[in-house]
Amino acid sequence: MIDDVIVAIATPLGKNGVGVIRMSGQNSFDIARKMFVPFNKNVSFLPNKMILGKIILGEIFDTGYFVYFKNPKSFTGEDVVEFQAHGGVVVTQKIVEQAIHCGARLAEPGEFSKRAFLNGKLSLDQAEGIIDTINAESELELKASGELSKGELTKKVKEMQDNLTDILSEIEVNLDYPEHDIEYITKEKIRENLQTIKNEIESLLETSKQGKFIKNGINIAIVGKTNVGKSSLLNSLLGEEFAIVTDVEGTTRDVVIGSLEYKGMKFNFLDTAGLRKTDDKVEKIGIEKTKQAIEKSDIVLLVIDSSRDIDEQDKDNLKLTKNKKRIVLLNKCDLKSVAKFEGEFIKISAKQKTNTEEIKEKIYQLALDGKILNNSLILTNIRHINVLLEAKEMLCKILADKSSVFLDCTAMDVKEVWEKLGEITGESVNENVINKIFSKFCLGK
Repeated sequence: MIDDVIVAIATPLGKNGVGVIRMSGQNSFDIARKMFVPFNKNVSFLPNKMILGKIILGEIFDTGYFVYFKNPKSFTGEDVVEFQAHGGVVVTQKIVEQAIHCGARLAEPGEFSKRAFLNGKLSLDQAEGIIDTINAESELELKASGELSKGELTKKVKEMQDNLTDILSEIEVNLDYPEHDIEYITKEKIRENLQTIKNEIESLLETSKQGKFIKNGINIAIVGKTNVGKSSLLNSLLGEEFAIVTDVEGTTRDVVIGSLEYKGMKFNFLDTAGLRKTDDKVEKIGIEKTKQAIEKSDIVLLVIDSSRDIDEQDKDNLKLTKNKKRIVLLNKCDLKSVAKFEGEFIKISAKQKTNTEEIKEKIYQLALDGKILNNSLILTNIRHINVLLEAKEMLCKILADKSSVFLDCTAMDVKEVWEKLGEITGESVNENVINKIFSKFCLGK
């Protein structure tokens, strides 16, 4: 148990209906009682009971609630007290100042969650799930962080660690009783078990492809020659007049970004400058940015004007985007169709918002390679992905070693894999990593 008491405002700064000020530590109850006078003089300060009274702030006071959570049945695993006061900036800061005057200290960002981890109330990945929940920008990202904060990744990783422990036990038994027949049987069994763990890691890593889109959204470049309706398409997809639309060619000079959420996933649309040959210096810069946007995008929407013949610039655009995941859109289907295109395409009218939902569904399916997203664990955290990639590489090296002294050389390697996986649960992670993770939290969490 850490001796000092920390305090911080747990709700956003600003004018709110309620402001929550949280204290955690061995003497948090005593400090809080110095600051609080209940309206009912006979009330008992029992755990998990809200008590109405005055929060004393020197010569002034605020009316609010006092609630006490006794260790270990609290978020941090320590004694915790929360004041629920009026949510003004001044009053909440005054409560913090008074708590510090009475013996507390201001908490560091994420220190409440860090104490929960240090006191065994959270695994490291659960703590990271909390910050991902706070930062979630889409429904699917919220679901993914929810699975993490429930400890689903820790559960899977600990199962792998348990299997590695069993393998180490097999090795130790064999080293103590090195009869030839026993070694042969054990060696084959160990290889099978290590391969199983490697397969499980690969299965988890496979979800990171989906996780990347869930975490960052799908970057979609809207590309085509000038005046084919790219900006109109962006407005149609977003359902608002987001980009400037005129009949003048080359109106869009820079990359314009707009976002929406579809089936819980964030789509980031990049409306780009039209591709054409030009002597205009500013427009040339915009065209270069378009090419960069194509390179960085996950999917390209290539827009072609169906009311005109496909020309050399259209053909160049098709070549430029041929190695990308691409959806060809024949725009202006409300006019007489002239363009002849061989291959898969979607007929649209950006002006009349025709088939915009079909475009969104096609993007969704193409990004996920037709796979169905469910509520199972999906990796979105880059630290977890890197740890699993390193553990997989270690296992590959062990499995590639077919020397006659396999068992003698493997025990240490297997222990290193166990330690590497422990960086996810927090069982073997160093203090610098822990501090870096919790520094990402907001103050009061």
